[in-house]
Parts: sequence; structure tokens; C-alpha cells
Amino acid sequence: MLHWTQMKKDALELQLSPSRWSHRMPADSVTEAHVKVLKEGTERARASAQTFLNVPYGEGDGDKMDVYVPRTKSRDVHLVIYIHGGYWQLLSKEESGFVAVPLFDKGVVVVAVDYDIAPKGHMDLMVSQVRRSVVSVVRQYSHISGLYLCGHSAGAHLAAMVLSTDWSQYSITPQIKGAFLISGIYDLLPVLSTYINEPLKMTEEVAVRNSPCKLVPQLKLSSSSCHIVVAIAQNDSPLFREQSEQYYKMLEASGLKVAMEDVPNTDHFNIVELMIDAESHLTKVLLTMMGKS
Repeated sequence: MLHWTQMKKDALELQLSPSRWSHRMPADSVTEAHVKVLKEGTERARASAQTFLNVPYGEGDGDKMDVYVPRTKSRDVHLVIYIHGGYWQLLSKEESGFVAVPLFDKGVVVVAVDYDIAPKGHMDLMVSQVRRSVVSVVRQYSHISGLYLCGHSAGAHLAAMVLSTDWSQYSITPQIKGAFLISGIYDLLPVLSTYINEPLKMTEEVAVRNSPCKLVPQLKLSSSSCHIVVAIAQNDSPLFREQSEQYYKMLEASGLKVAMEDVPNTDHFNIVELMIDAESHLTKVLLTMMGKS
């Protein structure tokens, strides 16, 4: 087990820098390639699906989402909300439509959610935004037969925070059937002393209340019927891998419906890039969860 509290700052920052663990290409290249793949996939989705762009889910400038609708007359509609990564300070919904490419052929609606990234946004705001986006989706698409979350990296953290929501503060309790948490971070305390926190400016108090690993009892109350998949890349850093494994074990120990997917021959980036392909492992797992395989 890694004891991050005993690590020097540079060693901890290495563990928290996914691009430095890819075996495919240098760190600078892998992040540039990642953005390119996601943008191209999103362009493919926009060319193939019926799209509704910049749909508001709240009053703020950043409270927007893109909706990718398959050409189907079926009333048995499954819907996936995708929450992007980027360490809470990069990317947007403009690169987040790629997951729709293999899904709209199966009649699945995909919603790509934006939120105010740092430094404009802070952690409490981002968590509030993604929670409100889910409420808005449920209100706008009341005929959906299955609601699913999918988040990558920081988006997996935000998706886990959605699962941990105390819905009594809202006027609706979304029935989330499944959640895909891909290469996420579930304890924010290691981030505090690193470069990642410079634009976020999180205090310890903020980090604790926004760490999914601290909120498992609330998740058990709010999402007990949700099927959760915790996925991790073979070539994620040891710290990322440990966070996923520990979060999975905490969920399992609480009696929740959870599975672990350790995806071979992948790194932090292509584990989600591969979901553009209908034949990729995680896409198949997601479609099987929906009964669409």
C-alpha cells in the first residue's frame, strides 16, 4: 500500500500525473493525442446523431449540456450522462460526445455535461452542477427507462459524488440504474499539496466533504439499487490504481452492487478513448448492463 502522506511532493505529483505513466508515447504527446481523439469522436457523433447543443440545466453560464438522440421511435429509451475529466480544470462537453458513437446505434441517448472548471469553478460548485444536471435530465426526459452515469478521471469523481447525493435537498430522486467510474480519484486529500490544487484552491475541509470514499454510507442510502462499475487502466499510476481498488472494496463491503474492471493494455487515456469502438471491452460491459448487448 502506498502511504501518500509520507511521500515527498515531487513523488506524490508523479503519482498524480497520469500522462507520465503511459507506455504508448511521451507525456506531452499523450495528452495532446487524447484531446484529438475525443474531439474527432465527438465530431463523428454530431454528424450521425440528432443533436441538441447547449441545452441549459441551470441559470449559470456553465450550466449547459449537449444531447445526442438516436433516430428511434422506441419508447424504451436508455440514457447515459457522460461527465468529462481533465483534473477539474481542462476539457468540456465539446470533447465529450464521443461516447455516443457506439451507443446511438443501440437506441441510447447520451448527454454530455459541462461544468465550470477551475479557476472559474471551485469544487463545491462543480459537484453542485453535476448533481443539478442529473435532476434536469430526469425532468426533461421523464420517459427514459434507464438512467446511467459515466465519468472519466475527474468525471468519475464527480459521478461518484452524484451517487452520494442527499436527494432530500432536491425535489426529485433520480433512479440511477448504473454508474461507470473510469480511472477516477476518490480521495482528494493527496491532491491538496500538489500543483493540481493551485487553480482549485481546495482546503482540507473542502477536500474531505468532496471525497467519495468518505461518503459511502450516504451512497448506500441514495444508490443502493445502482449497479456500479469501478474501472481502472493497467497502466494507471499505482496511486490511481490503489484509489480505485480501495473504493471498490469499500462499496463491496457496504453490500452495494459493484464490479471491478481492470482493463489490460490500457493507460489513463485510452481506457476511455477506446469506448468510441462498439467492440471495446468497457463499451460491451456498459451495453450488457443496459441489456443492449
